[in-house]
Amino acid sequence: MNWARRWLGGAGRKSLHAVRPWAVAAGGAEVPASYEGQVRAALRNPVALRAVRLVAEGLASVTLEANEPGHPSLALVTPALLEGIATNLLLAGNAHVQVGLDLGGRPGELWLLRPERMRLETDADGRPQSWAYQLGGRVQRLPAEGDALEPGVLHLKAVNPLDDHLGLGALEAASEPVALLQAAGRWNRSLIANAARPSGALVLDSEDGVLSPEQFERLAAEIEAGFQGASNAGRPMLLEGGLKWQALSLTPAEMDFQKAREAAARDVALAFGVPPMLLGLPGDSTHANYAEANVALWRLTILPMLGRILDGLSRHLGLWWPGLRLEPDLDLVPALWADRERLWRHVGDATFLSDDEKREILGWAPVGKGGRDGL
Repeated sequence: MNWARRWLGGAGRKSLHAVRPWAVAAGGAEVPASYEGQVRAALRNPVALRAVRLVAEGLASVTLEANEPGHPSLALVTPALLEGIATNLLLAGNAHVQVGLDLGGRPGELWLLRPERMRLETDADGRPQSWAYQLGGRVQRLPAEGDALEPGVLHLKAVNPLDDHLGLGALEAASEPVALLQAAGRWNRSLIANAARPSGALVLDSEDGVLSPEQFERLAAEIEAGFQGASNAGRPMLLEGGLKWQALSLTPAEMDFQKAREAAARDVALAFGVPPMLLGLPGDSTHANYAEANVALWRLTILPMLGRILDGLSRHLGLWWPGLRLEPDLDLVPALWADRERLWRHVGDATFLSDDEKREILGWAPVGKGGRDGL
């Protein structure tokens, strides 16, 4: 790996943690303060995990093509690399790729660096100077901008209107709904453990006075030790001293957390750009059917992100292969076949267009006079 060999130093430093002032709690649901904690919380949530995988795996499944058939760069941009870049862009808003050169001085491998380990160093004027990559107790510096002899780190980012250098990830918007879902899950588990209702109340008649502090503490300890928990469910209680048992229960409205959970789940899906219908969330009628929602996922989320990634990789690899252009082969994306079929039908019915003009609209090279006629 072609690391820069200088130790950490320099002027300004910006890390992924330094630009995220998280609220500790929102609506009583605790939000982890660190990026790593928020990622772990999101990956424990089935809605967030499925949303990230839908986007990242869908993006990585696209077949790529270069402006030169059989270009060696196609072997470097693997599905695993694309999936990792998409995941980092979704969660952190930043993805960092380093190029490893072979013996001939050409790119031989692309490495994905974890964004929370990267810290940007700037010069006195605030321009990016280098990246400090921290792993354990070691810190290594990588050039922010390099050349064909000493390549720098390719930094892909989502737009962040409040930061000049680092991107804005969907995890910032999804962290509070994820925390709400976790809190609702813990609450529901507690209700289920207690038969979805409070156990009840011990009522003392006013004629008998009140319990002394010692009696109250002894009674509370006995209830906690002998009558709480699943192992003590249904155990009869022996009352003394004028105590009476009055059963209590929650109303259906107080027990109904499902609507709040579904609203939080839709917020998570919205933050990651995934139609809620694709995640099995009820109550969403934005799309008429599953196929329409799948097309919206590709058109509005996957393809724009893929275009940003391939544009950055093309420009970076262009240091060694000038003019390189990586593009997706949209003809091989099943979700877009219906749109492609409609386009073909409309173009084919356009009698005012020549065959070469029709081919150009469909993304094919013109046949010319020496080639075959028709599409």
